Amino acid sequence: MSRVSEAVVEADEVSRVFDGVRALDRVSLRVPRGRVLGLLGHNGAGKTTLVNVLSTVLPPTSGSARVAGFDVTANPAEVRARIGLTGQFAAVEDKLSGLDNLVLVARLLGARRDHARRRAVELLERFDLTAASSRQVRTYSGGMRRRLDLAVSLVGKPDVLFLDEPSTGLDPVSRLALWQVVADMVAEGTTVLLTTQYLEEADRLADSITVLAGGRVVASGSADELKAAVGKRSAHVTLTSRQDADRAAEGLRGRGLRVDADPARPVLSTPVEAANDLAAVVRYLDEARIEFSGLDLTEPTLDDVYMRLAADQAGVGRVR
Repeated sequence: MSRVSEAVVEADEVSRVFDGVRALDRVSLRVPRGRVLGLLGHNGAGKTTLVNVLSTVLPPTSGSARVAGFDVTANPAEVRARIGLTGQFAAVEDKLSGLDNLVLVARLLGARRDHARRRAVELLERFDLTAASSRQVRTYSGGMRRRLDLAVSLVGKPDVLFLDEPSTGLDPVSRLALWQVVADMVAEGTTVLLTTQYLEEADRLADSITVLAGGRVVASGSADELKAAVGKRSAHVTLTSRQDADRAAEGLRGRGLRVDADPARPVLSTPVEAANDLAAVVRYLDEARIEFSGLDLTEPTLDDVYMRLAADQAGVGRVR
C-alpha cells in the first residue's frame, strides 16, 4: 500500500456510552496520510467525543481505533507522542508570553532548553506572532490566541493533528488566516481531522467529509459527492408567509418533487435536474395562486446537504 493511501487515523465500529447515553454509535472512518477529514454535525452529534476517543482522552466503550499505527487503548502513550490537539477554546497560559508558552510545552515534551527556544521562535514566525512574542497572552486578540494555540499543538511536530472547531469565535480575517496555516501543514504531509460547524470551512479544507447525527455516521464522501446526492442544482423559493410555505411544500410534494423547508424562514428548496422541473415549480405556484417574492437557481452547497439531512432526520446513506 502506498503512503498516500495509507490510513493514519482509523475507527472501526467505535461506540462510547455515558451513563446509559450512547454518544457514539458504531462509528467507522479512515483518514489517509496527508489528507483532511472534515467531521460535521450539530452540537451534541458526537464530534468532540470522537476526537477525545481518537486522542486517547476517553477510551471507547466498544470498537477499536488506531492512530499513526497504534491502538488508542493498548498504546495510548505512543499515540499521544504522535498527535497534536487544538480544542474549541485556546488552552494557553494567560500570564506567560507567547514565547514562554511555546518553550514550556517544548520542555515538557523533553526538548533541551536551546532546542525548545529554537522551535518556539520557528513557530512564532510561522504563525505571524514574532512581534507579540514577549507580550503576555492575556493581551492577545482572539485570533492571535487561536494561532498560538495551534502553534502549541505543533511543538512536537505531530504526524496527526486534531482540530476541534478551531475557528470558533474568530473574525472572518482570522479565520481565513487559520485556514491558510492548516492548508500549508497538510501540504507538508500532516494528516488532519477537523471538526467544524462551518460548512464553508469543511468545503474549503476537507478532502472528505463525514457527517454525524445522534452519534452515528449519516453521510460520508467528498464534498462533491455529498452535493451530488442533493441534486445538480436547486431551486429556492421565498414565500410571503409560513402558511404559504407550508401549503406550497405540500402541493409540490404532491407533484412528486422533493421539498426541503427552511426551519427559520418561509423558504423552500427542491432539486432541479432539468428546466422542466423549474417550470413545474412556477406552474404549480401560479395555479395555486401562491405568491412568492423570490426564486433562485443555485448549484448545491454543503448547506443544502446539511438541510437535507436535517429534514430527513435519519439522514441519507453513506455516499460511496
